[in-house]
Amino acid sequence: MDDQRWVVLGLAHPRASWFSQLAKWATTAAVPIDFVKCVSANEVRARLSGGRAYSALLIGGDVVGLDRDLVDSATSTGAAVLVIDPRTEHGWAEMGVSGRLPAGFERDDLLTALREFAPPISRVTPQLVETTDHDVSTVQGRLVAVTGVPGAGSSIAAMALAQALGSDASDHGVVVLADLTLNGELAMLHDAQEIVPGLQEMVEAHRGARVPTSEIRSMVFDAIDRGYHALLGLRRHRDWAAIRPRAFDATLDGLVGSYRFVIADVDADLEGEAETGSLDVEDRNLIARSTVSRADLVIVVGNPTMKGLHAMCRLLRDLATFGVSSDQIIPVLNRSPKSPRLRAEAGRTLATLLNDSDASIEVGNPLHLPERRDLEGCLRDAVRLPEPLGLPLYNEVTRRFHSAPDAIDLPRRAEPQAIVPGSLGAWTEEAG
Repeated sequence: MDDQRWVVLGLAHPRASWFSQLAKWATTAAVPIDFVKCVSANEVRARLSGGRAYSALLIGGDVVGLDRDLVDSATSTGAAVLVIDPRTEHGWAEMGVSGRLPAGFERDDLLTALREFAPPISRVTPQLVETTDHDVSTVQGRLVAVTGVPGAGSSIAAMALAQALGSDASDHGVVVLADLTLNGELAMLHDAQEIVPGLQEMVEAHRGARVPTSEIRSMVFDAIDRGYHALLGLRRHRDWAAIRPRAFDATLDGLVGSYRFVIADVDADLEGEAETGSLDVEDRNLIARSTVSRADLVIVVGNPTMKGLHAMCRLLRDLATFGVSSDQIIPVLNRSPKSPRLRAEAGRTLATLLNDSDASIEVGNPLHLPERRDLEGCLRDAVRLPEPLGLPLYNEVTRRFHSAPDAIDLPRRAEPQAIVPGSLGAWTEEAG
């Protein structure tokens, strides 16, 4: 195998000794590699996306910008990632790193690592390599996305569902409500005095190593009276620019691996590059697109008015175009009238609008949430929401999960154990 040759990208601090030594080996043909130096993580990404095949990326363990997204950019093109001088245990395998080398590695060490992890350039074919997500837990919870027409009350519906699930004694404390909207308002609705940490800090923690469940739970707001935890959202709309795709995917993995139910309050904007021709639009809608694409159920909230039903029909069409199947969607009409006749009329109108549309959507009859005049007072006083508000959502969500082929089966909290007679010894008057 002496004819093997590798094309290697390198990124390190300019004064790193191994960086200059490797360049000398490549120049003098001491090792069969073509070495391409890079000065930043952005240059690495640009070269990887340039169409040229690379065998490996050699990167210093202390380089700024070494995270899941950079590793994924390399591995998705078929290149291995070798970290040089990893001074700390950073969960490298969890990040997708192929291997590690000490700072003072020799030529034989390098060749051994390349033969083990990196394909020779002659074997690299221009193909799309499907990446695999590294599950942070062997036990996964359920992800329910709640979206809706602006002003319809999707955030309140998400809170009501989380409270209803958390009210179940077996689910108390294993439900998290995640504010994944660009204009996060759950901190205000929960009267959270401290708004840090939130979504941005949670995603930042997942840029590198795997985050333990205990640390994830320490970064959420504890809504004690309502029986669930809340992950507070972005503090400013423009903070979406700091959310990286692979780190956000890892955040969702961490949440569903730490909680039995993850209720995600998300926006309804799902446009991407394919629809708009703009990568910036896709990046802005990353949170909603990633969440909806991974959700087990999608709750769509609208109002039983002429404008509300029209907007809800448009949103349902957008979800169908995005790839959400009809059996995953739960339509909800908030502030519905008490009259059964008016409710039935609203349901028929929605069905007629959907039948007249191009998309084939059959979502069934919508759920109806009643108008609650005491809701504003509950929010102002930061007390529990009215129980009837979340009951229809709870019944439908649990019915869907229990009837699914892969019905949720997660470990419960420790339950009382029956005492075997005689196992605790005996008490007598003499012993007393």
